[in-house]
Amino acid sequence: MKKEGIKIAADNRRARHEYHILETVEAGLVLSGTEVKSLRQGKANINDAYGKIDNGECLLLNMHISPYEQGNRFNPTDPRRPRKLLLHKSEIRALSGEMKEQGLTLIPLKIYFVRGIAKVEVGLAKGKKLYDKRQDMAKKEAHRDVERALKERFKG
Repeated sequence: MKKEGIKIAADNRRARHEYHILETVEAGLVLSGTEVKSLRQGKANINDAYGKIDNGECLLLNMHISPYEQGNRFNPTDPRRPRKLLLHKSEIRALSGEMKEQGLTLIPLKIYFVRGIAKVEVGLAKGKKLYDKRQDMAKKEAHRDVERALKERFKG
């Protein structure tokens, strides 16, 4: 996703390997000032993060944003504190209903900046079984082999 004005700060590549992503939603993210500066430097880890809906609010848990070095040293924020996602009530209700009915998980896929504003793309995900992962790897490898063969064919 390389559009104008979009800068990716963190990407969760493992999520697509571990889960079937059924639906994605773009949400705003409530951050403190030094967290934004740290995110701009790309010092975030969302590999272990997950979303939770509590009292009508959507929270992102276990996301690590390293403290900004030139920031407030006397009152630092917790790097793994829960961060609120900015979604409409109807979106939160829809996500909550699907999570409860189908036993899905809310997973952050990437964090990026759109015109200077931090956004997070979250996906409703269902865990893959081991045989699903093997099938995906076999498909990828077959696709690579076909691409290699075509490249060799047109090269010579």
